[in-house]
Amino acid sequence: MTVTSTELAAEFDQHRNRLIGLGYRLTGRIADAEDAVQDAWLRLATVDRDDIRDLGAWLTTVVSRLCLDRMRSAAVQREQYVGPWLPEPLVTSLDDDPGDIVAGQDDLRMAALRVLHELPPDQRLAFVLHDGFEVPFAEIAEVLGCSVVAARQHASRARRAMADADPPQRVPLPEQQRVVEAFLAALASKDVDAVARTLHPTVVVLGDSGGKARTARRPVVGIDKVARFAVGLMQKYDDKLLENIRLVLVNGDLGVLLPGSPEVAPRVFTIAIRDGRPAEIFDVVNPDKLTRIPW
Repeated sequence: MTVTSTELAAEFDQHRNRLIGLGYRLTGRIADAEDAVQDAWLRLATVDRDDIRDLGAWLTTVVSRLCLDRMRSAAVQREQYVGPWLPEPLVTSLDDDPGDIVAGQDDLRMAALRVLHELPPDQRLAFVLHDGFEVPFAEIAEVLGCSVVAARQHASRARRAMADADPPQRVPLPEQQRVVEAFLAALASKDVDAVARTLHPTVVVLGDSGGKARTARRPVVGIDKVARFAVGLMQKYDDKLLENIRLVLVNGDLGVLLPGSPEVAPRVFTIAIRDGRPAEIFDVVNPDKLTRIPW
């Protein structure tokens, strides 16, 4: 039966959010995810729909292949990246519906994505497709151009690396709010000891600037160093700017949006909590990763 272009577009749209979610997990950038999905649509328009038994599976395979090319290219580029690299933050208002891409997705937390994007591209793809999207290893092997056994090994190694990294688990939003507000109150005092008392013993700050704004270019590790870094950072913002701090959702977790000025860059940071204290602080200040935020 012939499918009209309108019917094909409607059928494709049913898969769009899932495909963008897949692309974002794989590449860490919404623009790359959207480009891959758009390219998949263009390819779909050139084939006979009747030849595709399962459109969702076909689109997943096409988007995965397109993203794999981007992932392998990005892996080379990141060797030259200045400082830590973090995925583009997905920022929504506390009052907004976070959307199908983010809502309820623990694997989209910045703490989890940070570990995921330290994996080699083939491991990341095998893990995301199998564990996140239930794609059979035979299909994953086709995307990677390897044997089924090798595809299984890629996913197994990724799974083990994720478990060994042990990123903090998501805690309920009310607890996140308590921890974040206590941390912000200590920061507002600009008292290093007060900030230190809020932090987890293993706390680390990862700052992503790409060399285009000011943050730590290496991980800041330990209570004293993190407290001093955070207070030093806040001292660059005048009281008027600090009054404009807003709580937002960052990849579904509570985060902080801090608008900038001609003197200081805007930033978004989110906190992963362990044992009721900030354990990982992700500070994104690279302007290229903040273009979608409604300041």
